[in-house]
Amino acid sequence: MAAAPCLTILATDFVANYKGVPYHDSRYHDGAQKIPGRVECAYYDLGGEGVAYHDTTEKNEGSGVLNPADGSYLNEFRMHEAVDTSYTKFHDAIDNNPYNKVMPEENQLYVGWTQPGEWFNITVQVAEAGDYSVDLLYTSNRGGTISMDVNGEPATEPLAITSTFDVAEPIAWRQWHHRSVMKDLARVKLGVGKNVLTVHILTLGNMNLAYFQFKKV
Repeated sequence: MAAAPCLTILATDFVANYKGVPYHDSRYHDGAQKIPGRVECAYYDLGGEGVAYHDTTEKNEGSGVLNPADGSYLNEFRMHEAVDTSYTKFHDAIDNNPYNKVMPEENQLYVGWTQPGEWFNITVQVAEAGDYSVDLLYTSNRGGTISMDVNGEPATEPLAITSTFDVAEPIAWRQWHHRSVMKDLARVKLGVGKNVLTVHILTLGNMNLAYFQFKKV
């Protein structure tokens, strides 16, 4: 697949005026996620609706709902925020199923239940300015498109997400659990230091987005 055009994005007043802050909690306290490296979607910024994210429903459909509130870190992860989050489960062949294109890590957090128009911000710290290729660990039962902004400006064209639907799958609900990686999904140019990434869900939705892997080109 051909990579999306690489667009130059420079630091702007967006970063200086941005009210969101990097995610942190008692277990994850590293602050801004590091590039090059893995950028976890579930560690989207703190700041709430309209600042750190926009979600079409007020309830987190994963934490506290699909995953009952039981006092555990994973089941209650960000349960009072609107972005829908869950994690990979290796019991009953849910996420370690034979229809994966790649096998995920157990307990891998992800953003799911995505709908067109939703977005979330992730503050990152870039070690070296330059061009980066972006891979994505995800599932998608029907495809769709996403895009990425950097510092409030479009950094990619709409990015087509390949469906992971498999006609051989005998369990209907497990179509949402076929993990795959899209290699070189996008190319972006990043400045050194603090940057704010915005991930937009453009069409179709129902994608589970685990993480973006940024590699220096």
